[in-house]
Amino acid sequence: MSKLQTPFRYDFVGSFLRPQALKDAKTSFKAGKISEAEYDKVVEEEIAKVVAKQKELGFHVITDGEFRRSFWHLDFMWGLEGVEHKETGNGVEFNGELAVLDDTYLVGKIKAKAHPFVEYFKFLKQFEDENTVAKYTIPAPAQTFQQMIVPANYESTRKFYATNDELIEDIGKAYQDVIKQFYDAGCRNLQLDDCTWGAIVGDAAKQRYKSLGIDIEEVKEQLLRVNNLALLNKPEDMVINSHICRGNYHSTYFTSGPYDTVADYVFAKENVNALFLEYDDERSGGFAPLSKISEDKKVVLGLITTKSPVLEDKEKVIARIHEAANYIPLERLCLSPQCGFASCEIGNKLTEEQQWAKLKLVKEIADEVWG
Repeated sequence: MSKLQTPFRYDFVGSFLRPQALKDAKTSFKAGKISEAEYDKVVEEEIAKVVAKQKELGFHVITDGEFRRSFWHLDFMWGLEGVEHKETGNGVEFNGELAVLDDTYLVGKIKAKAHPFVEYFKFLKQFEDENTVAKYTIPAPAQTFQQMIVPANYESTRKFYATNDELIEDIGKAYQDVIKQFYDAGCRNLQLDDCTWGAIVGDAAKQRYKSLGIDIEEVKEQLLRVNNLALLNKPEDMVINSHICRGNYHSTYFTSGPYDTVADYVFAKENVNALFLEYDDERSGGFAPLSKISEDKKVVLGLITTKSPVLEDKEKVIARIHEAANYIPLERLCLSPQCGFASCEIGNKLTEEQQWAKLKLVKEIADEVWG
C-alpha cells in the first residue's frame, strides 16, 4: 500500500473532461444499444488511460477523473439509504446558465449502506505504485445537509427530521460509516468537495439569508458541526482534505465573494488536514483570511483556472504564491487548479489538450517555487 499523503506541492482537485469514447458509450447505454457490462468496460478502459496520463505528467496523486458519475455530488448521495432521485429537467442557476441536476431528496432516514463508491475506489487503487497514491473525492457532509434543506426539499425532509440537529446527527453518522468503508478498502486519502462555504461568502449571501429570516452565523455553525461530526474517530493514518468551491458548471460559477466571512469557521475550526481553495480570479478576494488557517492545516492555492483554456502567466502565479506566503508559511502551501475540469459530465469549455497543459503549468511552477 502506498504511504504517500496528499496534498502534494503540485496537485489537482480530481475531475477530468470526459473523453469522447466515454461520452459515446454513455449515450449508447442510455439508448439501450449496449449492455451495462459493455458500458462498464469502456469506463474502466478510459479510467486506466486518464490515470496513465496523470502519471505521465509526473503527478503523485491519481483519481479516476470522476468518470463513473454524472454529478460531482449527487451520485454519492444516491448511495445512501433514504435518498432517492429523479430526472425532471430542473436545476440550479449558474451565472446565467441552468445547471440541470437530478432532483435528489429524502424518502426515509439517512443511513449508510455498502457504498458503490468504495468499489469504484478499489478499482482505482490497483493503479497505485511507488510514486503515486489514489485519492477519492466525495461531497462534504455539509453538502448533503444543504441538499436536504433547500426550499424544494424542506417539506419532504421534515417528514423524517423534525429539526436540522437530528438531520445533522444522521448525516454525520452515515459519513463516519462510509469513511470507515473507504479505510477498510485501503483508502488513506479522501477529499471532501464543499460548495456550502462558497455559497455563503460575501454581502449578497448575508442579505439573502437576512431576507429569509435566517441567522447566517447559525448556518455556518451547522455546516462546521456536520463536517466535524463526520470526521470523529477518523483513523490517524487517513488524510482527509476539503476543497472549498464557489460552483463550477460548464465554465460558469454559482457565487462570488472573499473568504473573510467564513474563515473563523472553516479555516480555523474544520478538522481536515488541508484545504484546497479557489483563488483563480477577483471573485475570490485576497489572501488575508489565510492568516486564520489553523497551524495543523496545509493550503492548496487554486491559482490556475479550469474555467478557461488560456494559460496563466507563470511569473504572475509565482508572485501570487509569495503574496499568500505573507499570511501562511510557504512550506505549508501547495499549488493546484482552482477546481476540477468537469464537475459534471458536461465539463468546462476547454479541450483535453488544454486541460493537460494547465496541469503541466502547475507542476512547472511548483518545481520552480519549492524545488
